[in-house]
Amino acid sequence: MKTTNYSEIAENYDHNQYRVSEISFDYDLKEYVDHTRKSEYHVLDLSCGTGLYLEKQVNYFSGFNIKWNGLDLSEEMLKKAQEKVNNVKLVHGNVEGMPYAPNTFDFISNNYSFHHYRDKERALNEIYRVTNKGGIYKLHNIAIRDMPNWWVYHYFPTAYYEDLKRFWSKEIIFNELTTRGFQVNMKMDYRMDEILVSDYLNYAENRDISVLTLISDKEYEEGLDKMRYDVSKNPDKSIVNDFANIYCLAKK
Repeated sequence: MKTTNYSEIAENYDHNQYRVSEISFDYDLKEYVDHTRKSEYHVLDLSCGTGLYLEKQVNYFSGFNIKWNGLDLSEEMLKKAQEKVNNVKLVHGNVEGMPYAPNTFDFISNNYSFHHYRDKERALNEIYRVTNKGGIYKLHNIAIRDMPNWWVYHYFPTAYYEDLKRFWSKEIIFNELTTRGFQVNMKMDYRMDEILVSDYLNYAENRDISVLTLISDKEYEEGLDKMRYDVSKNPDKSIVNDFANIYCLAKK
């Protein structure tokens, strides 16, 4: 399985406006806090990247006694996170061997990153270990097998085959979590619509979508040239696009 070198895309990572704007108030965290009375809460943003999730949640939950933590394998991404957040303990580390004691966290948020882990079984063992009894592990990711018409795969078809190597199916995720003793509630949302290719060209040019860093430069340039050609021939060129998100709440 190939892995993305985030030191190469850290500088451009936040330039993707969709990535910035799609993060909203974490109602699952709020529900946990409302139904679990504690003097303080320990929250971990796992693979926190540039701190986009932490930045918003720290502001949203400013009235609560939450000890915020972020862990990431990329020092360059953590540097970007440090520019955004205060009073957050950011740690450089690997999810497959986290530097935390057992039963440390009440709530672990894991957004768009599980597919990056080389040893997913070991990662889940670690996640279970550091989660408090009654705590929540929240996994949020795209479900690639339910979105074969994603615009990325339309213009960069080899990207789909790279993603098949990286992403577990929703069935495997469910089974692996339940096997470890988590109580799992999994939901999905899906949409199919027509999109203007011109609206997505800058995302491709930014090359911050992780799978676009895994295909060859030749395959990337060919897809980018096809997008540019389609837009130049018809600025209103549209294609069918589908997108699927998976939301998994796992209670220990």
